[in-house]
Amino acid sequence: MNNQTWPERKGVLQLAGQDATIIGADVRAGDVAPEFIAHTQDWQPIPILASTEGKVRIIAAVPSLETSVCDRETRRFNQEATALSEDIVVIVISTDLPYTQKRWCGAAGINRVFVVSDHMDAEFGKKYGCLIKERRILRRAVFVVDRNGKVVYADYMPVLGQEPDYEAVLQAARTALVTS
Repeated sequence: MNNQTWPERKGVLQLAGQDATIIGADVRAGDVAPEFIAHTQDWQPIPILASTEGKVRIIAAVPSLETSVCDRETRRFNQEATALSEDIVVIVISTDLPYTQKRWCGAAGINRVFVVSDHMDAEFGKKYGCLIKERRILRRAVFVVDRNGKVVYADYMPVLGQEPDYEAVLQAARTALVTS
């Protein structure tokens, strides 16, 4: 990754009663979605947007699959994905190590969402304003990117333990499917 300097912000999220430092600027609806490299569960680097080109993408950033809220969120998106068009792909990204993700997905029966790791460079975290500096984990957020690479939905959870508005996310993805 290049030596780009990323903005650092406080007052966005608290961890254990203290302001956390968020690295990167928030991505907003209307922005062009930044491309990022993540790693598959077999440690293969992959450009996520290019590899899913032509599809609507739901990208869910989670702190760690091994926490109860992230577990519940990933399972919910996996369940919801069974009813979605093949032209909508759900991507869950965390800074968990790829082999941890592989083990967790196998044990949880996750087979409809694409779980990838931002562990190596935290490129997604920086480009999407999700990297928590103090813990090097991602803050919880969800994005919908249309077929043309435009962000049509962006929501950052104000606390790590809050789940996204699943219905709003799914509706944004369905709408993007017919309008992009």
